[in-house]
Amino acid sequence: MSWHFTSEPETFRAVAGAFLEADPVRNALVLTLADGARQLGWWTGRDGAVTGVLAESPPGAVSLGALPVEAARALAPALPDGAGLRELRGETAAVEAYTTAHEKTHGKTHGKPRTPGETPAPAPGLLTRTRLFRLGELVPPDPAPPGRARPATEADLPLLRDWTTDFVRDIGEEPAADHTGPLTERITEGRLHLWEAPDGRPVSMAARSRTTGGQTRVHLVYTPPADRGRGHAAGVTASITRAALASGAPQVVLFTDLANPTSNALYRRLGYRPVTDHLGVRFTGPAPRP
Repeated sequence: MSWHFTSEPETFRAVAGAFLEADPVRNALVLTLADGARQLGWWTGRDGAVTGVLAESPPGAVSLGALPVEAARALAPALPDGAGLRELRGETAAVEAYTTAHEKTHGKTHGKPRTPGETPAPAPGLLTRTRLFRLGELVPPDPAPPGRARPATEADLPLLRDWTTDFVRDIGEEPAADHTGPLTERITEGRLHLWEAPDGRPVSMAARSRTTGGQTRVHLVYTPPADRGRGHAAGVTASITRAALASGAPQVVLFTDLANPTSNALYRRLGYRPVTDHLGVRFTGPAPRP
């Protein structure tokens, strides 16, 4: 039983493709990150079969797909501090198993005397608690909110850049310097929708990933504070979900913040059903030595 790593998406898919597509819902993050990942990994059991996967993207941020707890424990020595691990996300049991093994492997030196030259292991801190949902049958909001949905256009880019920066900050992450590239891709491919108020003013947005390995992921659902509580998010999420289904995506998934009961209730009303809970942790402390 061991971990294997590659920087080549083609190599990764050749080895782990069948495993990924056998459960595209639990592997949704790895599937959507694979093409741009710095590093991809797969875990093989005693019989040599792939039973776990991960993707590192951006550098230092690792997302786990479906995998056994023993694979998460074994990842601690496979990804030493010197690899620069900053964040880890995945199903709660797997992330908790990794953090426990990480402390044992690298030495829990936080708050303890250290020998000269010793580097303390970064301490894991809570980043996010989320829940993975999978669409059952879409149930559009009834009554529908006032206004209408439409695909975003390049003319919307200045507004969408601002909204994306606000969205990223709202979920506790650091915004990129410029979101133009990813937003332009979504607009060009029709993967970003807006909800317009009756006066034509955009009041909410939602996007979806490309369909990969049998799934597409709804994300970037955002309504500015002044326009919340009026059903706009429900309208635009139903619209982007309908577009995902029309594109032929076999599975449509999304993640919600467990601390936000409003969004969790909203997605249930739209026909999304919970699959599993996820945990994100950030490793803080002095930079480890390579």
